[in-house]
Amino acid sequence: MSPVPAQVDSAVLPVPVGWLHTTGLVHLDGLATRRSVLECASRIMRIALHPDSDADGLTVIRDTGHHADQAGCTGLTSAEVLPHTERSGTLMPPRLMMLVCHRPATRGGECLLADGWTVRDDLAAHHPDALAALSAPRSAYFGGADGHLGAVFGTRPDGRPELRLRWDSLVRFSPLVQPYLRVLRAVIARHQQVRHLRPGEGYLLDNTRWLHARTAFDGPRVCYRALGEPKAPSQGR
Repeated sequence: MSPVPAQVDSAVLPVPVGWLHTTGLVHLDGLATRRSVLECASRIMRIALHPDSDADGLTVIRDTGHHADQAGCTGLTSAEVLPHTERSGTLMPPRLMMLVCHRPATRGGECLLADGWTVRDDLAAHHPDALAALSAPRSAYFGGADGHLGAVFGTRPDGRPELRLRWDSLVRFSPLVQPYLRVLRAVIARHQQVRHLRPGEGYLLDNTRWLHARTAFDGPRVCYRALGEPKAPSQGR
């Protein structure tokens, strides 16, 4: 899919109509400054604060030098980040996630995206037992003491399918699920798309459908991230 120019000075939303319930993914370009990222995100979503975000709702994704030993903070280091969805430990994770590159790494730091519905369909066709286990209610606990007990493949209250995943110390899988984790990781890897983002490039995705990851990197890599709910009713269907 070709990048979509981020026309933040236009009255038109900088994303194709219907993207959220078709592909669930849009690639963006032309967001050269933090202000342009914030303006673009504000047009598309009601930005939600994150524990690591600044007051305006944007989180600066970089190697801070002091998050290596903190649970759930791998994204704020230079280490590899495994495929995951954002805020999996909350009752209702944000529907949208936007990530824009401000400064690329000198080596590594590629973005890896995988469509969770494609992963699910692959499991259904070739590993139905794995899909059944990964969809079982109360089969995975995401987050800390106030986390969420659910499943990797679940359903939201409005009936939409929902994907939740993380691989760090803030997830616990039931004994019935654990034998299938290797299969899940292999299927995700088979469907990953590599994105080499240049300054001003990024993507907007359905956080309840798409998995995102990152390779380890060297250098002063900086990205801006926004999370939130769709503003336009037609986007949230």
